[in-house]
Parts: sequence; C-alpha cells; structure tokens
Amino acid sequence: MKFSICLPTGFEGVMYPIPFVQPEDFVKLGVLCEKLGYDSVWGNDHITTQKYVSELFPGTPPAFYEPLITLTAIGAATTKLRLGTSLLVLPMRDPVYLAKQVTTMDQLTNGRFVLGIGLGAYREEFAAWNTRLAKARRGDMMDDGIAALLKLLYDKSASHEGPFYGFKDVEMFPKAKQQPFPLFIGGHNVEVVERAARYGEGWLPGWRPLAEMKERIELLRRRTAEHGRDPKAIEVAPQFSFTIAKTMEEAERIYMESGLVAHRKSLSYTGRDLSQQVVANLVGSPDVILEKIDYLKTIGVDHCTALMVPANTMSELQDQIQWFGEAILPRAS
Repeated sequence: MKFSICLPTGFEGVMYPIPFVQPEDFVKLGVLCEKLGYDSVWGNDHITTQKYVSELFPGTPPAFYEPLITLTAIGAATTKLRLGTSLLVLPMRDPVYLAKQVTTMDQLTNGRFVLGIGLGAYREEFAAWNTRLAKARRGDMMDDGIAALLKLLYDKSASHEGPFYGFKDVEMFPKAKQQPFPLFIGGHNVEVVERAARYGEGWLPGWRPLAEMKERIELLRRRTAEHGRDPKAIEVAPQFSFTIAKTMEEAERIYMESGLVAHRKSLSYTGRDLSQQVVANLVGSPDVILEKIDYLKTIGVDHCTALMVPANTMSELQDQIQWFGEAILPRAS
C-alpha cells in the first residue's frame, strides 16, 4: 500500500482558512514527505473563487497556485518523491501544451511525474474560465481531450480532429521516460470507471462509502479485462482524507469541525452519503486507521492517494503529516 499527500495548492477557503499557505511552504512540505517515506505529493487545480467560498470569506479571495509549476519546484528539491496532479482539470487545458508540459516534467524529474485528470469539482469555475464553452458537456470534452493527449504522448507525428480539439503533424519530443506514461483518470461514476478501464494506468476517485468503493473496484477490474488489458496493471488510487489523534472520539471531533466538511457539503450534488465520511476515511487513532487500511487492502486499493488533511494552520498540517508518517507508514506500507 502506498500513501501520498495532497498539497494546499487550491485549498484556501475550500478546506483551509484564508490565508493559509505561503509559496515557500510547498517545497518544505515536499521535503518533509520525502523524508518521512510518503510515495508522492499531489497538487489540485483551481483558478477562481467558488461562490460558497466567497460567502464564507467575503472580500478575501483565496490564493490558488498552479499545480504543475508548484510540483516542478518540489521536484527540483527532492530526489525520490513522486509528483502528481489530483486532479488537473482536462477540459480547461489545451492538450498540445499540456502534453509538452507533462513530458517535460517527466524528463526534468527523471520519471517521477503522474498526471491525474478529471472534469473538475465545480462547473461554475469552468463557466467562468471560458464563457463560449460554458454550456459544453465536460464529459465530451474529457473524452476528446484524452484521445488527443494519448496521440501526443505516444505517436511520432500526432494528428487529431475531434469535436473540441484539432492539430496536425505535431512532432513532440522528447517523449516521457515512463512508458507507459502514468495517466490516472479521476472521478467515481460509472462513466469514469469506463474511461479508466480503457485508457488509464490508474483510477483516482474521491472517497465513497466503502460498499460502493468495493463495487466500483470490481467493475473496474472486470471492464479492464473486457478491454483486453491486464486488470492488475491499473493502480487503484482513491483520494481519502485523514485525521489522526490519540482516540477515535478526538479524531472524529477534529474532523467534523474542520473546513473539509463544508467543502463536502458544497459537493453534495455528487451523491455521496456524508454520514459515511468518518467511517470511509482514515479518521481515528493509529490502531483504528490501521484497521481501516487493512480493509482497503482486501477490496483492492493499491494507493491512498493525495490524502487531504484538515488543519487550521500550516503547523497543524505538518504535525498531522509527521504523525501519520511515523505512526502509520512503517506499519501499513
């Protein structure tokens, strides 16, 4: 089992207070995670303030940092730590320049970069980014973008003509050192599971109630095999959150009082049963968390990816990362 941390590139106001993070904190967090033995750090992708965040923090916009640039800085300060996006919003990225960016990151970090892509949590952000595309179906853009991106990553001369993206005879070199390139497909619904089964080297859903997670993993394995691919080759990498404390009761109190719960409520349209969020995430004492991890292993989880950590200050975040790293990683990895 692998474990990794989600950086606060786009979590001010969403999960953390404003202000929360300073630019120099990102490299410090990366270095700390490498020292403690985490597999990787991941950056999430936001460009503008969500409406509910504006209401929570009127007149105080959050600082959102571009994840690819942030991860590049961390890559220069580390040697083993992998670097990923959880998630990069593909419908808001041009596939040609994205391919150039991610293959460059792969080369500069000696094959340590992982590209996680998804639709984006907030459609309002997509509508603000491009008013001309505001009514477009993002799932259709996602499918077209993946097809275009795969050609750029693998073909010597790439051409594509789709409903949203088109290019001709693009020779993009150097290719990534990692072959196959680690493209992780993010999201939890059946349509996303199908994309991961067809195209992904990893599946990166958000947390779900455990029974549903088990069912979706089984579906992923089955559909991958039906597409003629090795079902064990796809890394099952859900994004959980954690709060570690001396007792289960203390951990649950801290977790439920955090800004993460407000974030979850803002995403209620995804249909997750929020009454299950403590049970289905790594919340508890060290022994409780280890029991949860043992169960996740039995249902086929390979990687607790981009763990989100509720905190009110950067010091609290670092303390949680260190405690989990020292109490959980040696016993669970």
